Amino acid sequence: MAKKDQERDWDKELKEVDRLLNQLPTHREEQMAAAASAKRAPVSSAAGAPRDSGSRLGTWARVGLGLLVGIGMPFWPYSHACGFKLLFYMVGVLAVIVAGVWSGLSSWKRRMGLAHVLSQLLVIWGLVLAAEVVLPRVGYAKAAATWFCP
Repeated sequence: MAKKDQERDWDKELKEVDRLLNQLPTHREEQMAAAASAKRAPVSSAAGAPRDSGSRLGTWARVGLGLLVGIGMPFWPYSHACGFKLLFYMVGVLAVIVAGVWSGLSSWKRRMGLAHVLSQLLVIWGLVLAAEVVLPRVGYAKAAATWFCP
């Protein structure tokens, strides 16, 4: 048996396997997609992360603006007990959540750990702010509140 394995030409066998794989339609599509993505996005570093300073600065700007809005929400200057004022407050809360998700995606793409952690904390803070408004109005909290002013 060992002599039979030694007599095999593995290069020839592997070429035959490659030829058969290339005949499969799904294999050809995968190769074409991989070649197209390689042409489109050249890797700029060994880890594959984009390292230009403009995009990193943009990510920090997103995180910073989100944090400023998130920190400012508890100091909302208007009453937001019910009605349109509550609606506008909820738009602000939604902006905090969206800013956290947006900066989180950007920081994940650029592999910026601290910015990503801050973005996730921003999302959690936005959800806490939303829960603070929504839970009393759906009957979950002890003190009930209404969506619309009487």
